[in-house]
Amino acid sequence: MASDVDLAPLVGRADHLATLRSALLDGVGPGQTAAVFVTGESGVGKTRLLREAGDRFRAGGALVLTGSCLDIGDSSPLHPLLQALRRFDAELTASHARTSSAVRGLLQTFAAETAGPDGAGALLERVSRGLHLVAQGRPLVLVLDDLQWVDRTTRQLLLYLLAGLGDLQLSVLAAVRAESLQGAHPLRRVLTELRRLRSVRVVDLAPLDRAGTEQLAAAVLGGPLGAEAAESLWQRSGGNPFVVEELARDLREGRDGLSETVREVFLSRVDALPQAAHAVVHAVAAGVEPVAHWLLAEVMRLPEGELIDAVRAAVAHRLLVGDDDGYRLRHRLVAEVLAHELLPAERSVLHRRYAEALTTAPAELHQARLAHHWRLAGEPARALPAAVAAAQEAERLHGYAEAHRHWSVALQLAGPQAPGVAPVDGGITADRAELLRHAAEAAHHCGEHARALSLLEELADADAEDAAPACALHIRRARYLAAAGRSAPAEAEYRRALAAADCTPRERATAAAHLAELLLHLGRYADAGEWAREALELAAEVEGSVSEVVLASMALGFSEAYLEDPDAGLAVMREALDTAERAGRPEDVACAYLHLAELLTGPLNILEEGVVVARRGAERVAELGLGRTYETRLLAIATNGLFRVGQWAEAEKVVAAALRHRPSGADAVELLLARCRLWVGYGDIAAADRDLEAVATVLAGGGARHVIPLLTLRAGLAMWQGRHDLARQAVQRGLTEIRSDDVGILAALVWHGLRAEAEAHAARVPVDTTVVRRLREVAERVARKSEHAARPVRDVVDGFLALCEAEVSRLDGSDPQLWARSVTEWDRRHHPYPAAYSRLRQAEALLARRSRTATAGKLLREAYQVAQGLGAEPLSTEIRTLATRARVGLEDRGALADGRPAAGAEPSGDELAMLTAREREVLAAVAEGLTNKEIGQRLFISERTIGVHVSHIFDKLQVRTRVQASAIFLRNRPE
Repeated sequence: MASDVDLAPLVGRADHLATLRSALLDGVGPGQTAAVFVTGESGVGKTRLLREAGDRFRAGGALVLTGSCLDIGDSSPLHPLLQALRRFDAELTASHARTSSAVRGLLQTFAAETAGPDGAGALLERVSRGLHLVAQGRPLVLVLDDLQWVDRTTRQLLLYLLAGLGDLQLSVLAAVRAESLQGAHPLRRVLTELRRLRSVRVVDLAPLDRAGTEQLAAAVLGGPLGAEAAESLWQRSGGNPFVVEELARDLREGRDGLSETVREVFLSRVDALPQAAHAVVHAVAAGVEPVAHWLLAEVMRLPEGELIDAVRAAVAHRLLVGDDDGYRLRHRLVAEVLAHELLPAERSVLHRRYAEALTTAPAELHQARLAHHWRLAGEPARALPAAVAAAQEAERLHGYAEAHRHWSVALQLAGPQAPGVAPVDGGITADRAELLRHAAEAAHHCGEHARALSLLEELADADAEDAAPACALHIRRARYLAAAGRSAPAEAEYRRALAAADCTPRERATAAAHLAELLLHLGRYADAGEWAREALELAAEVEGSVSEVVLASMALGFSEAYLEDPDAGLAVMREALDTAERAGRPEDVACAYLHLAELLTGPLNILEEGVVVARRGAERVAELGLGRTYETRLLAIATNGLFRVGQWAEAEKVVAAALRHRPSGADAVELLLARCRLWVGYGDIAAADRDLEAVATVLAGGGARHVIPLLTLRAGLAMWQGRHDLARQAVQRGLTEIRSDDVGILAALVWHGLRAEAEAHAARVPVDTTVVRRLREVAERVARKSEHAARPVRDVVDGFLALCEAEVSRLDGSDPQLWARSVTEWDRRHHPYPAAYSRLRQAEALLARRSRTATAGKLLREAYQVAQGLGAEPLSTEIRTLATRARVGLEDRGALADGRPAAGAEPSGDELAMLTAREREVLAAVAEGLTNKEIGQRLFISERTIGVHVSHIFDKLQVRTRVQASAIFLRNRPE
C-alpha cells in the first residue's frame, strides 16, 4: 500500500536495507540462490522498501526484475515474472540488443507454451535457462510485491529456483501482506518449505518507532511537529508509515477528521473479519486498553471457544495485538473509524457491560475505567464517585497529571450547580467547592498553572458567597502565582494572607515560610532570612508543621550561606533536605533539592557538586510525580552549571530532555533562559531571540526574579550583533529594575554594560560617558556590598569586577595587565568561557602596544582552543579576525585542508578529539549523507543550530566540504 506523498523519505529502514544487501547480493556467489520474504501489515512500507532495495541493487551492478501479483484469484501463470520481463524490455535501449533478444526469447517461450507430456517441470527448466541468458553473468534479483496473491505456477517456480535446481545465481525479494495468510492459504505451505533452506529468510517489517514516526511526519509537513501533535499522531498511527503520511498530510492541509482513504482502508479490513471477530474488535475499541481477557469475555458473552477463535482471527488480521495483560488495537485510529459505525444505543450497551463487569471486581484498581464507562453509558451519578476515587488513587501514587484529569472529569460530572453527594472512599464529599480545591491543586502540581489559577478564581467566587475564610485562599493564590512566574503579585498575596484577620497560627506559619521562599527566589536574601526566622518561630507553636519547617530552613540556610557562613548555611539546608525526605511530602523534597542546587551552582560556585545535586534531585522529584515542574527547574539549574564549567554539549542534551515535559510558567522561563545562554554562546541569534521573546511574554505578568537574567542575555546577544545601542538599553533598564541582594547577577549586568561601551568605542561609535560613569559607580557599590557577603560569593564577584575594570581600560588604551588579572580570576574558578574571552582581550591589548607578540599568539591559540571546544562561534570568529590581522597562526600546521596529515608530520592520534560529544553526533550523521534538516529531525535540534555545529566542525577539522569532513570521520571511527 503506497501513499501518494511521493516525496516522503524512507525512514527507519536503514538496518533492513543493509540486511537485504548482505543476504541477497553480497552473500550470494555464482550458482547460489537466496531469498528474503518481507512480511508485515498493510501500509507498513513493504512496497517502498522493495523499491528502495531494488534501486540499490541496480546501483550495485545487479540485474533487477520487478513484478507484482494480482488479486484476481489464481491469475494467469507466472504473471509477476511476465510483468517484470515486459517492464525490463521496455527500459532497454538499442545498446542492449543482446539482452533484449534474450528477454523477448523468454517471453516467446511463454507465448508458445502448450500443454504436453513434459508438464510443468519442462516449463520451469526453460524459464530457468531463459533467465540465465537474460542475466548474462550478472547477479539476478527478482523483486515480487504482494506475494500473498501469487499464482500456483509462480509458487512452483520459486520452489524450483531457490532449491538450486536452475543452475542460476538468483536472489528473490518478495513482500507478503501478513494479515492475508490465514487458514489454508497456499503460500503458507510454500514459505514453510522454503524456510528449511539456509539461504531463505523471513523478515517481519514492524511499524516505525516514535522517533521514526516523528521524522516521517516532519518530512511530510515540512517542519517538526509540536509536542501535542506528535503525541496524537503517534497514538493514532501506531507507527504505520502509510497512516503517518496520511495524517501528516491532513495536518499540513488543515483538514479535520480522517481522510476517506484511511477510513476505507481500515473499514475494509474490519469488514473482512468473521462476524464474532468483527464484534470483538468493536468491543475492544470501546474499552480502555489493555482489555483483559476475563473482561472481554464478560462483555462479549460468547462461549470460551468461540471467543478465542474470534480473538485469534482479529489478531491474525493485524487489527488486535495480545499480550499477558490483555488486548489492544494495533492502531488507535481503528477506534476513531469504528466510533461512527455503531448506533449510540449500541455504544451505550457496550459501555454499560464494561461498567457492570468492572463493578463485580472491586479488588482491582478499576475506578478510572469505571468512571469512563459509566459516563459514556449515560450514568453520571454512578460515574462521579468513581472519578473522585480515581483522582484520589492517582494522587496517592504521585500521578498529578492523571489526578488533574480525573478531578476535571468529576467537575464535569458534578455540573455547575450540583448539590453534595454522599462521601466516597477517603471521606471526600463531592460538592463542587471541594472538587474545585482538589482540581486546582492537582493542576498546580502537574504544571498547568493557568488552569490552576482559573479554577481558584471559580472557587473564590463560590467561597465569597459562603463567606469562607480568606487567608487560605490568599496563600493558595500566592503559591499558584509564584509557580506561574508572577512573583510580584504572589508576594502581595502572601502579605494579604499574613494581614488577614481570620489567619490561623498554622496558616500564618505557612504564609511566612512560603514568603521567605519566594523572597529567596527573588534574590532578597536578607528579607528571606528574616521571614524564615519568623516562620520557624510560628511553626514551633504548631504541631505537625513539617512543611513549614523545611521551607523556612531552606530559606534561612541559603541566606546564611550567602551573607555569613557558607558551611553553617549548607548544614542547615542539608538537614532540611533530610527532614523533607523522612516526611515524604513531594513538594517539600523538591524545594529542598532546588534551593540546595541553586546555592551550589550559583553563589557558592561549587559547580560540579551542584550539577550532581541538581540531576539527582531531578530524578528524585520525577519519581514523586513532579516531572513537569520541579524536575524541569532542577534540570535548568544543571544546565546552567554545565554551561559555566564548559560542558556545553552535555548542557544542550539536558535542556532538550527537560523541554520534552512542555513546562509552563516559571518552570518554562527557567529552562528557556538556560537554553538561551547556550544559543548566545553558540551564536545562534535567531534561536536566542525566539527564547527571549517567549520569556518576555511570560514575564509580562510580573516575574521580577527573571528580569535581570533576561536583560543580561539581551545585552550579550545585542553585542554579538553589533547593536551596542540595544545592549546599552537592556543594561540601563536592568539597573533601574533590580531589587535583588544578589551582587553576582548585578556584577554580571554591569560587566555587560561596560563591555557594550567598550565595543562601541572599538567600532568608533560614540560612547555615553554618563552611562560609563554610572556603571563604574554601580561597580564600586557592588564591590562594597560584596565585602559583607560570604567568601565564595566575593570570589565570583571579584571575577566580574576584574572584567569591569579591564573593559574600562579599553576606552583609553586597553591594559594587558588588567586582562591578565581577569584571566587568573576566571581560571581559578574554572570558568572557561570568560577566561577565554579575557585571553582574547589580553592578546588584543598586547598587539595594540606592539609588545610581546609571541605571548599574544600563545594567548590567542589558548583562547581559540577553548572557544572551539565549547562551540562558541562568535568568540571564535573574533579570535580568528584578530589572529588574521596580526598574522598569528591558530592551529597546528601538521594537517592539510582535507584532513590528511602533511608530509613529515606525525599522526595526531584521534583527529576527532577536538570535537564535542554533540559535534561527533552531528558529524556521524553528516557521514551518513543526511542533510542539516534531516540531522535536526533525528537529534531534535533546529536546522539552524545544526548549521552552527557543522560550521564549528569544519573549522576544527580545517576542511571546507562535507565530503572532506566525512572522510576524516570514517578514517577515525571505532572499528
